[in-house]
Amino acid sequence: MKSPVVKRSIVVGGHKTSVSLEEAFWNGMKEISGMRDMTLSELVGEIDSNRQQGNLSSAIRLFVLDYFRTRAATAASSDSKPQG
Repeated sequence: MKSPVVKRSIVVGGHKTSVSLEEAFWNGMKEISGMRDMTLSELVGEIDSNRQQGNLSSAIRLFVLDYFRTRAATAASSDSKPQG
């Protein structure tokens, strides 16, 4: 299943910029920002300020991937704990 790249404008640190991401990454960012009770712009600003190198779109993809991998690992470790 192909996920087309969607280009959207977003304000980061008071400056408008365009970010191109697959729809799945936009959805992941919306979910993360909602869970953190912050706006999408605030989340992108945090990602932007913490990135070491590369472009913003890549930094966002890596952030979303890491977030959901960590969440999956946490869920897996709690599932493997003995009950009782």
